[in-house]
Amino acid sequence: MSARATYQVEAAAALLVRGRAHLDEGDLLQASEKGWGAASQIVKAVAEERSWRHKTHGDLYRVVNRLADELADERLQVLFHSANALHQNFYEGLVPAASVAAGLGAVEEFVGRLGELID
Repeated sequence: MSARATYQVEAAAALLVRGRAHLDEGDLLQASEKGWGAASQIVKAVAEERSWRHKTHGDLYRVVNRLADELADERLQVLFHSANALHQNFYEGLVPAASVAAGLGAVEEFVGRLGELID
């Protein structure tokens, strides 16, 4: 694994831990953004290893869609969409704690599944 991908995998794991800690503290905005950060970092790690473009939000969606097609696994798209909803919540602050917790759970699953694709 490249040094950059290693950094991104480690960042994803750390962001998940921080997201759960923020959730426990009641800071839903920071919990939401850490969830998004974890998801985006793991997508970037996979893309980095495959030499796929991963600079913009659109690029990240294209990577996830490509992986979903490759693996015949539409759930990846749903899980990533949950992460994007957390990102949106960071700016709007409208999502209740239970939904942020569910979103973080989806991101944890997503990070685990994509992490398996990286050696």
